[in-house]
Amino acid sequence: MRQKRVQKILGPYPIPGQMASFGEIGEREMIRRMLRAVRPSGRDGPGDDAALADISGRLAICSDGLTFERHMPETMTFEEFGWTAAAVNFSDLASMGARPNGLLVSLMIPAETDEEDICDIMGGADQCAEFCNTFILGGDTKEGSGAAVATAIGSMEGRTPMTRYGATPGDLVAVTGPLGGPAAGWHSLKNGLGIEEAETALKVPVPRVEEGIALASSGAVTSCIDLSDGLAEAAWSICGCSHVGMEFQRDFLPEGEGVEQVCSSLGASRDDMALYWGGEYELMFTFRKDRIRELYSSGAPFTIIGVVDNGVSPKMSDADKTEVLGHGVY
Repeated sequence: MRQKRVQKILGPYPIPGQMASFGEIGEREMIRRMLRAVRPSGRDGPGDDAALADISGRLAICSDGLTFERHMPETMTFEEFGWTAAAVNFSDLASMGARPNGLLVSLMIPAETDEEDICDIMGGADQCAEFCNTFILGGDTKEGSGAAVATAIGSMEGRTPMTRYGATPGDLVAVTGPLGGPAAGWHSLKNGLGIEEAETALKVPVPRVEEGIALASSGAVTSCIDLSDGLAEAAWSICGCSHVGMEFQRDFLPEGEGVEQVCSSLGASRDDMALYWGGEYELMFTFRKDRIRELYSSGAPFTIIGVVDNGVSPKMSDADKTEVLGHGVY
């Protein structure tokens, strides 16, 4: 299947060994070939000088970038790298409760990179866009050290955006899913543990777009953030923006696939994986206790992990102690 797709994109190359590099092809021809790697969005791009998008209501716009050096772990394919470059941006839209309306992707690629690999990056980004029910509208490609920078555009469609600024003492704190899976995936790759689900969580993160829309629609949420930098860093961000503290219960944290196996096999810290590692794409949010029925009615999955208090920092409690959380390392 992949060879057939490559033939369609690149033309009549009989074997992968005959693929040319970006430096040999040049920017204009590479862009022409890349356009075949993504679904056409209609007459409004990609391929024109600027993209056109029909969007009503308040816009949400975000931009984030990944580099080959820092964000491409061993065994990650170029297709998975492209997916992730799109996912980090769609996740930011999800944290606001916005529906994606388009994506711009710009690549800075070393001259020696094979054209097939470049098309795989764009193909992966397009697959993530398709998963989020939208399209790649445009972007750019230049020679560089190896990076992808994407900009996502979304619409609030009348919903009140979920920001980091509305948490109030007495609110409850929740997450949309398990924690620590991507960290377990990294340890699995490094040590050959073969924990497939955890490795996939690391290399093919899933932005919680529908969950974000449901949470924003509920009217119960007072603040929200995605966990791409880890739970601890996310908690510090909301505490700082909302001028509050938080207290989590260690036993309440939902554990991701592979965390227990990594802890038992390698002696790794469960707290490091669940709190400080990052690479998560669940949402953490606060909500009013008296609106919990609306939250359940929204259909969004969630697990309550703590409460907002009058302090100034996030803390973790268990049976015998309470300690202030550190900052993330991702």
